[in-house]
Amino acid sequence: MFFEENSVKTTVTTSMFFSILTQKKTSLALLVFALLIGGVSVQAAGVLNTSSGGYLVCVNSKTRVVTHPGTSTCPKGDKKLVLGAQGVAGVDGITGAAGSNGAPGATGATGPAGANGATGPAGPAGATGATGPAGPAGATGPAGPAGATGPAGTNGATGPAGTNGATGPAGPAGATGATGATGATGPAGTNGATGPAGTNGATGPAGPAGPAGATGSSGIAITQLSICGASGTSLCKVGVQGPGGGTIFFVDYNDQYPGFNYLEAAPISCEAQKTWSSENTAVTAARSWAGRAVGAGQTNTTAIKAVFYNDNNDNNDNNATYFATSCSAGGKSDWFLGSLGEMKLMHDNLQGVGGFVEQYYWSSTENDTFSAWTQDFYYGYQIANGKNSPYHVRPVRSF
Repeated sequence: MFFEENSVKTTVTTSMFFSILTQKKTSLALLVFALLIGGVSVQAAGVLNTSSGGYLVCVNSKTRVVTHPGTSTCPKGDKKLVLGAQGVAGVDGITGAAGSNGAPGATGATGPAGANGATGPAGPAGATGATGPAGPAGATGPAGPAGATGPAGTNGATGPAGTNGATGPAGPAGATGATGATGATGPAGTNGATGPAGTNGATGPAGPAGPAGATGSSGIAITQLSICGASGTSLCKVGVQGPGGGTIFFVDYNDQYPGFNYLEAAPISCEAQKTWSSENTAVTAARSWAGRAVGAGQTNTTAIKAVFYNDNNDNNDNNATYFATSCSAGGKSDWFLGSLGEMKLMHDNLQGVGGFVEQYYWSSTENDTFSAWTQDFYYGYQIANGKNSPYHVRPVRSF
């Protein structure tokens, strides 16, 4: 910034304005407003025209024109401003009060998660835990395949029945003669038709007893006696009801078995599923060919009871035999567990009779320490199964 006076340039420095600001704040404001905002020029008329050695500058308040009159006075209405004079330094002003802290700024957004640190070393292994309880026993495996069935034996040819001759009139009793020698048995004749029953004649006086003759061979086969059925008056034959309320499945027509004539299967009310035994104990007396034979059931049962009942074990250790001998069907107490041969006769002769199921039935015949023989009532074969398997039991009695 500079002033012109008689074509002479006078420079006004920045330090001069700060001096003016110190001495005349109001006048300086007008000067700055006139020079910087109004854009007017300064007309200098004199130089160093004040006693302090400064420049007198007059500022018109209305026109904002700044003049240097060259005298120590300004026109009426102008503001007087001395430029260049250095005033005495003022004392430091009082330190202003500290401004209040501004309100806290809003929390910045959460930065992204840092990367995972390196994995630390593995800790020492913990103590070994206690052993857990044993798991349940596995399921019983399926039964092995059945052994091949041996060929059935052929039955001998049955001779023709002889016919009964006509019944003649009863003659008078003759004297008892001496017993003659027994002649050879001739072939049986054919049965003739049964004649009408005659009227009973009057009973004659008893003759004197003759001497007993020598006993000859009877040669008589077992017949179907009238001791079966609910009343005990029906003929005993295969398929009819026996004295124990069961079903007759064998008649000893050829008198092969001296201990009995008939075999009876218990009624269905005396049937259940049982294991042969709950422990693997050998009963060698109930094995092999003799233990399988028809007529061996009672003997096998007695042998089984002798082993299981005399070793201080509970009777239920042999469940099949215990159940069979506990049957009381028809008020009978002589039931037993049939041998393998007897159970085969029961299957073969009672087809569709007796209420049997098409499954395995236990026999009293043992195979070895771990298994016993069963009769299959579906295919008809025999197979040895594990003693602890539950199969059907149908008791037998003989008489």
